[in-house]
Amino acid sequence: MAARSHDGRGDDGQGHASDAPFPARPPDAAPTSDTAPAAPASGKSGGALALLALLPVALLVALISLFVVYGDELLGPAPVPPDALGKLDIERLWFRPEGVAVQVVNTGPAPLTVAQVIVNDALWEFAIEPGPAIPRLGRATIGIAYPWLEGEPVTVKVLTANGLAFLKTVPIAATTPEPSSSLLLLFALLGVLVGVLPVYLGLLWFPLVRRLDRAVLDFLLALTAGLLIFLGVDAVVEALELAGRVPSPFRGIGLVAIGVAGSILVLLGVSRRTIDAAAGRSEAERALALSFLISTGIGLHNFGEGLAIGAAYAVGELALGAFLVVGFTLHNITEGFGILTPIARHGTTLKNLLLLGLAAGGPTILGTWLGGFAYSDLWATLFLAIGAGAVFQVVYELARLTTSKGGSRIATPLGAAGVLTGMLLMYLTGLFVA
Repeated sequence: MAARSHDGRGDDGQGHASDAPFPARPPDAAPTSDTAPAAPASGKSGGALALLALLPVALLVALISLFVVYGDELLGPAPVPPDALGKLDIERLWFRPEGVAVQVVNTGPAPLTVAQVIVNDALWEFAIEPGPAIPRLGRATIGIAYPWLEGEPVTVKVLTANGLAFLKTVPIAATTPEPSSSLLLLFALLGVLVGVLPVYLGLLWFPLVRRLDRAVLDFLLALTAGLLIFLGVDAVVEALELAGRVPSPFRGIGLVAIGVAGSILVLLGVSRRTIDAAAGRSEAERALALSFLISTGIGLHNFGEGLAIGAAYAVGELALGAFLVVGFTLHNITEGFGILTPIARHGTTLKNLLLLGLAAGGPTILGTWLGGFAYSDLWATLFLAIGAGAVFQVVYELARLTTSKGGSRIATPLGAAGVLTGMLLMYLTGLFVA
């Protein structure tokens, strides 16, 4: 919009002041009294800003103090006794040769005291660390010398001193794995089978993809976007399901939002330092940087996948077999294919291919270790959300890569077909691991 002069006549849009009645002010000149108010003295300004910042805080403190002192008189007696609002979440059960261990967390509004423990309808003696009195958001571990049987259901009921009861049932009791060299090796092998090898098998298509023409590569880039969209949505759904099991004070849905938004923002910053920096050097380096971003996003997703696999194995709910391994291989081989598509036209070294596969598949091993030995719904929710956000950010970078002066090559009939094909491919291969 053209600037207006004092007499209503506008600038000509070319930087000329035309016949303005006043001389033009240099751009770096200080504002005059008729164009901007004079700045206050710095000391006065600092004091006024401090007062403006502290006034709401002081009023808030006064309001809270008033409510603490006179709150009961203002609201009257509570409709239910405060003790009735107590809540104890049973987070996890461990099955060991000497008995059962139960981890609980007090998620209610007031402290609770554990008074009795019932296992399968029978009262049992117990030991509790650090003590029976559990403060709000405090944790305790209850040890019970219960002779549980492998494969049998176990129900634990915890009674508090004020008569509240909280229970958890494990349908199939199985020995909880303890960290050892043999189990570390077993979980690592599991991660390699379902996460690392499938990605490297997908990378073996690299010589074939390099011989394809531009139109086919655009279709494959769109297909990669479809694969990633499916993975991202799948991770969000899993995170939301787990969020429902997170104790309410820890806000599982909020964790999902933080994980998704946080990973997107962090990777956006990383991408500016990798892809955009590489843009000044060569297109091949930019494509390689995008492939590493795709590997990172898939790796974060596979970390969450490893968490779920390790946890399922730890509680005896994972039936390892040839069918499961074949299913994961079919499902994850498409991830390796998606990684190599951006670099197909330019080529790369064997070292880069090995690093790309490791970045995408390696986190599966870490996930199986963490899930098997120290699984937590809270952390699993957060990591799945981080994986989902990372995958969505990579889809954004793919869209940028395929956008030129003629518009996005994904936003074409061929591109749309590629996106849908990728999503359908993930859906069909996912049926083998459902």
